[in-house]
Amino acid sequence: MTESFEPRGGQDGAAPRPALAPTAAQTTPENPWPLRQLSVKVGEYIARMSPLWVEGQIVQFNHRPGSGMSFMTLRDVDVDMSFSVPVREKVLRGLTTEPVPGARVVVHAKPTFWSKRGSLQMEADDIRPVGLGELLARLEQLKRVLTAEGLFEASRKQPLPFLPRNVGLICGRESAAERDVVVNARRRWPAVRFEIREVAVQGTRAVGEVSAALRELDELDEVDVIIVSRGGGSLEDLLPFSDEQLTRLVAGARTPIVSAIGHEVDTPLIDLAADVRASTPTDAAKRVVPDIQAEVEQLDLGRTRLRAAIRARLEREQSALDAMRSRPVLENPATILAGRADEIRSHLALARTLISSRLDRAMDDTTHLGQRVRALSPLATLERGYAVVQSPDGAVIRSPEETAVDHDLSVRVAGGRFGVRRIEHDPYTPAPPSPPPPTEEPR
Repeated sequence: MTESFEPRGGQDGAAPRPALAPTAAQTTPENPWPLRQLSVKVGEYIARMSPLWVEGQIVQFNHRPGSGMSFMTLRDVDVDMSFSVPVREKVLRGLTTEPVPGARVVVHAKPTFWSKRGSLQMEADDIRPVGLGELLARLEQLKRVLTAEGLFEASRKQPLPFLPRNVGLICGRESAAERDVVVNARRRWPAVRFEIREVAVQGTRAVGEVSAALRELDELDEVDVIIVSRGGGSLEDLLPFSDEQLTRLVAGARTPIVSAIGHEVDTPLIDLAADVRASTPTDAAKRVVPDIQAEVEQLDLGRTRLRAAIRARLEREQSALDAMRSRPVLENPATILAGRADEIRSHLALARTLISSRLDRAMDDTTHLGQRVRALSPLATLERGYAVVQSPDGAVIRSPEETAVDHDLSVRVAGGRFGVRRIEHDPYTPAPPSPPPPTEEPR
């Protein structure tokens, strides 16, 4: 590929340099674009853009009579970005009111790029102010979106501390809202301490400054609750407190947030995202710190109730103690011992009676058993006059044939033993029977 060269700076004898790359993708470290070339290319690209409608907030408006032109600075309502917008006189003549800083407008403009200055601006050919109804419709749409995301749910709300160590306060500079919060809070609790951040609460800088102050206070560990406060105003004045980024920042704060914006009827979106909504700055002061007078009265009432409860308890216990002391057993402790002694004596007597009866029955049983044993004993038979005749070897003689004449025998009687010799005849002679006793005849 053959490269084309052109003289460098018109100097004689200077080395030629390559031609500029026709597109940005073809630039190289050896053949870069100069800044003027980049500016020209950017201008050519932007020149091909079609006119479009954009929305923004007027930050600055400079009317230059006689020049036929006015210049305004248009800022994005959510981020810190602005453009210069020149407006021709004929465009302004079609407006019912002159644009003022802080107003929200919709502009039909053609983007242009000034290559010499490297700046982008928009040439407006139509300006339309954003009406109140349209603002309300956009706020309602944003409200529905944030509600669907759950940013306003009650479950996300944090409880306020009973007695915060430090109260963060975001308010306007030397504003009445600051005085209302501080004075009323210190009237209720004189020892309360504040971390105050004075910021713009209206206009183009309001969202940025309020957000920065909120982040700063939220990072302080000693700040236990944050109040965002502003006095009343129109819908446009309170519009920064319905900003989406600020609303999300309030919903995601780790420190409990109290919103006190405007009056009772005003409800910006941070009122819904905050943990507590106060109707006024004074109401916010009442919510974040307790009333020392009311707390002292509650303490006095609590002490009174506690004394009454303790006194009633002591009286009940004293009555119970007196009732116990009035019982006979406590008046004369020997009474219970005497009753127990009688009971023991009664049991002892009963035990003796039962034991004696049991011994008597056992003695009778023993006597009867002895009598039965004696009745069944062979000695009892011997005592009736019977005897046991035995041979010398101890065998019992039951028949005369079991022993021979002149044999020695042993006779056992009840009184003892004696020896005998058998003779041939029996010397026993039975006694004659005694006559029966006479019977008396009946008279």
